[in-house]
Amino acid sequence: QLQASGGGLVQAGGSLSLSCAVSGRNIINYAMAWFRQAPGKERMFAAGIRPSGSTIYADSVKGRFTISRDNAKNSVYLQMNSLKPEDTAVYTCAANRYARISTSRYTYNYWGQGTQVTVSS
Repeated sequence: QLQASGGGLVQAGGSLSLSCAVSGRNIINYAMAWFRQAPGKERMFAAGIRPSGSTIYADSVKGRFTISRDNAKNSVYLQMNSLKPEDTAVYTCAANRYARISTSRYTYNYWGQGTQVTVSS
């Protein structure tokens, strides 16, 4: 089970930190990712992290968001800075048990419930 938390309402330019706690499996060999879905739009890739710790980002968040993981806590995080109104979305964490990472949502085997992030202008 993947449980995302940390969402909320923030003004443009502000910061939020999301957490994804995983239970029932050890993520040490899993690729992990954050996706987001804005109202009326498809679910889109935001950031991903391999078991090695290497990361990839969508161009829209590069330089503003940072994904990290703590295998000891079986958790993944997303630090979001310089938030913009267009970052408003439901943010969901996902996992791939074969350590594969990609921007495609079809790569991921496990999904959690999302957390709402709203950025006001």
